[in-house]
Amino acid sequence: MIMNSDYLIVPLLAGFEWFDESLQMSLREAGWPHLTRPESMVMMHVQMNVVRPADIARSLRLTRQAVHSTINSLVERGVFEMADDPTDGRIRIVQLTPMGRAMRQDAQRIVAELTEELGRRIGAKRVKALREAFGSDWGAPILCSLGEPGGRAADFRQTANKNQ
Repeated sequence: MIMNSDYLIVPLLAGFEWFDESLQMSLREAGWPHLTRPESMVMMHVQMNVVRPADIARSLRLTRQAVHSTINSLVERGVFEMADDPTDGRIRIVQLTPMGRAMRQDAQRIVAELTEELGRRIGAKRVKALREAFGSDWGAPILCSLGEPGGRAADFRQTANKNQ
């Protein structure tokens, strides 16, 4: 359910969760293995050709250990395989197995169907506007300053340190 909020991040997250949960339910219905949210996020990165575990970890802002654990789970279930990076033999990259490629094809069909359904629910013009807005170059992330470095957080850290 989409929540009303003045904060854009709330409906962004709710929309992502609608897509991801609908996709995962549909994949399970088609007989594919259940994917956790982290596994789903790693799969999306591989789909976007981010295949080095360190790059996936950096993009998701997770530890390399967490990403390796997630990748290993997908390797054990036959979705991924590890291969030598053709540009640097010291590095291993993630590749989809034949099963993983078939799962990706089904996922692509499901996402297309979900997009069509979203168009019926909120209107094709709104879906087009979402594509345009999210497909635009937003530029690099920015730093919003709230005043002095450390600001109010420094006060709370000092209080927490005194209480220890």
